[in-house]
Amino acid sequence: MYAGAKGLFFALSRSATLKRFASAYGMAPGGFARRFIAGETVDEVVDTARALQAARFHLTLDYLGESVASAEAARAATAEYAHVMQVIEASGIERNISLKLTQLGLTVDRATCVDNLRRILDPGREHGFFVRIDMENSPVTQVTLDVFETVWEQGYRNVGVVLQSALRRSEQDVRRLNALGARVRLVKGAYKEPASVAWQDKADVDAAYRQLMHVLLDEGTYPAIATHDAALITAAQAHARSRGLAQDAYEFQMLYGIRRDLQASLVDAGYRVRLYVPFGREWFPYFMRRLGERPANVGFVLRALLHERRAA
Repeated sequence: MYAGAKGLFFALSRSATLKRFASAYGMAPGGFARRFIAGETVDEVVDTARALQAARFHLTLDYLGESVASAEAARAATAEYAHVMQVIEASGIERNISLKLTQLGLTVDRATCVDNLRRILDPGREHGFFVRIDMENSPVTQVTLDVFETVWEQGYRNVGVVLQSALRRSEQDVRRLNALGARVRLVKGAYKEPASVAWQDKADVDAAYRQLMHVLLDEGTYPAIATHDAALITAAQAHARSRGLAQDAYEFQMLYGIRRDLQASLVDAGYRVRLYVPFGREWFPYFMRRLGERPANVGFVLRALLHERRAA
């Protein structure tokens, strides 16, 4: 059931017809996607970001987009990141962004992707930005880590990466990254993957998450525990206390618009909570993966769609 739901929503995320339909309604004022997507441009996001910071959340701005098909499109995405960083700097909000390497041309030309990444990391290092490289599906896992290690070896330390507990290989990857001193964000994984490379049952994914979380808390460098699963969050708190870790030695990360009650309760308890705040016109694939991860959100979207159709 767990793998089946992810597979269904992954397939739907690639539907051009459904994307056109969703685009007509989702980001309109009061649209159903605005619960999870902060806007289509970075300028729209600034007020939301300021409000979240006032509520004591840390932030990562996530400019949505992936799998560009040309070097020109990769250059355009890189230029947009430069604009995003300028807006962030001018607005005074937290200087923390995330990106996908296929958005910078990874599947077009690896060297071009590395060059584009450096065009983001260089001004980021100069102006105090931290850049998180998001993890995508398994065909690009190894090359994503290779690119990360390339820039790490070149002396960039304002960069971190993501690992997915759903992938069977992640235990060896987390130990390698811990040995480097790299900052790792641990997620479950939102992509439909074959059984040869990924756990298929939720219980197995959760068990792997718990094990990797322990390794990160024991050996990692300021790990990011990224989950909306209350049981795993409780387990992380208990393990950190058993190791005598201060609450600011690690952070929890959650997605904008999901489990707001849990987000607020963690902040009230004194934990560092970072929200991933996504924006951009290419929001639909991200949105569908979020539904696949957490099918409880489907009811919310269906109710919103029915309301909009009645109002039309």
